[in-house]
Amino acid sequence: MNKVSISEVVDRLGVSKYTFKIYFLIGLALIFAGYNYMIVAYTMPQLAKEWALTKIQTGSLSSWSILGLLIGGLSAGIISDKLGRKKAFAFFVLLFSLLTFPVYYVHSFEAFAILRILGGIGFGGCIPIAVTMMSESAPTKNRGYFSASIMAFYVLGWVVAGIVAIYVVPVFGWRVCYLVGGLPAVYAFILMAVLPESTHWLLGKGREKEAIELIKRMEISAKGQAGEWITDTLVAPPPPKKVGVGALFSPQFRKATIALWLIYFMGSVVIYGINGWLPTLLVGKGYGLVKGYSFAVLQNVFGMVGSLVTGYVADIIGRRTNVIFGWIFTAVAILSLGFATNQWQVVICGMLVGMAMNWGLSGTQPLLAEGYPTEFRNTGVSSAQAFGRVGGFLGPIAAGFVQQLGVGFTGLFVFFAIPAVIASFVAFFMIDETKGRSIESIGRVKA
Repeated sequence: MNKVSISEVVDRLGVSKYTFKIYFLIGLALIFAGYNYMIVAYTMPQLAKEWALTKIQTGSLSSWSILGLLIGGLSAGIISDKLGRKKAFAFFVLLFSLLTFPVYYVHSFEAFAILRILGGIGFGGCIPIAVTMMSESAPTKNRGYFSASIMAFYVLGWVVAGIVAIYVVPVFGWRVCYLVGGLPAVYAFILMAVLPESTHWLLGKGREKEAIELIKRMEISAKGQAGEWITDTLVAPPPPKKVGVGALFSPQFRKATIALWLIYFMGSVVIYGINGWLPTLLVGKGYGLVKGYSFAVLQNVFGMVGSLVTGYVADIIGRRTNVIFGWIFTAVAILSLGFATNQWQVVICGMLVGMAMNWGLSGTQPLLAEGYPTEFRNTGVSSAQAFGRVGGFLGPIAAGFVQQLGVGFTGLFVFFAIPAVIASFVAFFMIDETKGRSIESIGRVKA
């Protein structure tokens, strides 16, 4: 048998039940992660009232978990590149679940902040591993779709959080929402039992026999039978001279790293700032809890659409063009929402904002995964996302500060449009196209 790369095998088999098995197993975990992250946005009004918080303190309620996202993102790359994608992913799911339900018992702003930081480590670890696993599991021509659309499950978790809050908060109070967030702990053990490991990671660690066994499972899913495989059949590209965080800023990867970090930072300011504040802003404009929350849920439903569509478009027009368009679209939609004057304008513009900003941020995911070789791919993905979380941490707090300056509803959304414009400019001037390249070739060619 001639030597082949894993990408050649995956491309030959195409999208199969094996691909979708990984997609939905990871996706369900991201639904749980999305719920546990976003539930704070739907309990902010009650927390702010119960603990008599200032605007800046209220904004920080959403920011504490993002600080944990930063820590989790930084650690996830190192852990999963060393120990494996599957083990690391299950561990982080267990972590955020076990550190969410104790919020039910807290009675102070400080205790809440500590638990959200610790729980955020779990969210921060899951997301980059999810993107990396999908990029390593999908055929080249479909890789943009799978690595971008996997984030739609995370946004679906935001939708679930809003729906749960609408029915639970008025009847049982805000605390019960956090008890629900502890349920996914059971799912972590299911992942360990049924989620396949990344074949690219296995081969990169010299575990060819295990990689071949997984390839046979892929073939059975796609064709109904497995071929005859012998050792020394799979070929991996030569390992890079440098790995880890230091490799991200080596001459070959420095430009891509700076660009991706900047885009993710600006995008996180937008998406975490708006999602953290929008339910409270709508309640404050007089729409009431159920109606205000319903508008925010609707925005996130269209956010799912943006996350699903962006990867499909990226596979057609290219990652770079797609990201540039996504962030320009976001800036225009945000400004439209800021100048909305009636209920229907708020609803329509809110839907467009949800679609646009998730289009932009999810469309960035393929660029993250395709920027680095297997040996430190997840370190690259998680580092960019972790740096972005700094923007996500600052976004809700900055929004609270801007509101205290008295800029009003319109001025706040003008503020959020600025980082979206910056993200589009960075993509235009600093991003190189990666559409159509095999996962092995990316990162081996000088950018």
